[in-house]
Amino acid sequence: MEQREQLLIDLQRIKKNQYKLNKGEKATDYVSSMLNNIGDPDPELRDFLIYRTFYQWIRVIDYFNEEELRSILSVVLDQNHLYYNLGSEGDDSVFKRSFSVLVVALILEYHRNKSFLCNEELLSLKNHLIKYYREEKDLRSYVNVKGWADAVSHGADALDELIACKECNEQICYEVLEEIKRKLLNGRYSFHQEEDERLTCVIIRIIKSQSLSNESINKWIDDLVSERESMNNRITRINIKNFIRSLYFRLMHLEANSNLIDKVFHGETKLNTFL
Repeated sequence: MEQREQLLIDLQRIKKNQYKLNKGEKATDYVSSMLNNIGDPDPELRDFLIYRTFYQWIRVIDYFNEEELRSILSVVLDQNHLYYNLGSEGDDSVFKRSFSVLVVALILEYHRNKSFLCNEELLSLKNHLIKYYREEKDLRSYVNVKGWADAVSHGADALDELIACKECNEQICYEVLEEIKRKLLNGRYSFHQEEDERLTCVIIRIIKSQSLSNESINKWIDDLVSERESMNNRITRINIKNFIRSLYFRLMHLEANSNLIDKVFHGETKLNTFL
């Protein structure tokens, strides 16, 4: 039986068993095959089995030790995973990249709770994430038959976990904000599957971390809504307007600084051609 078919059978059985392994089994017995097939175009295998098994084993059951997580991280960050055909658009390679970055998010969350990565490792990981998010060109969300690609949202999830780490500083926040701006200014693809909400999560995380002053965040919002491209390119204007609206209501729920809320409100006014 081929590796892929055997993995499908094994993970279906493991899922039915509430992701618990049988006596004598180890999670590492399956990792290589799971990583080899992490970008499979079949959403059942890729999303509902491989990713959700990683989620349970890393986030819930805690099956992996720190060295095993480092080993998994080294694979998902390599040229055959996070960087696989990076820059291509419209093909199946996006699934491998976007689901590899979700595993990065899980490992970052583990680090956030257990602090197992050293500063050099975390800095290197940050550089990988920034490079990936900057160079990812396939911005599709849901793909018919093949399911979620969603690289923009999945990458935002990893950036959110990065910002949540205690090692996060002002410079990292600035780098992350710049990449979010790049995605909103892409000018080609209109986000319509709540990508704006996932991106907003990162901004809210930055605000909560207090790594940046309100003045710095205000300036970033000013720069975003004042981009010449946002007024001339309809797709960009819509993306930024929807993002600003999401941010506004999240700030209201957060009961954030009134000056920041006003800044976002007036930013939406500037972008809204129907007022």
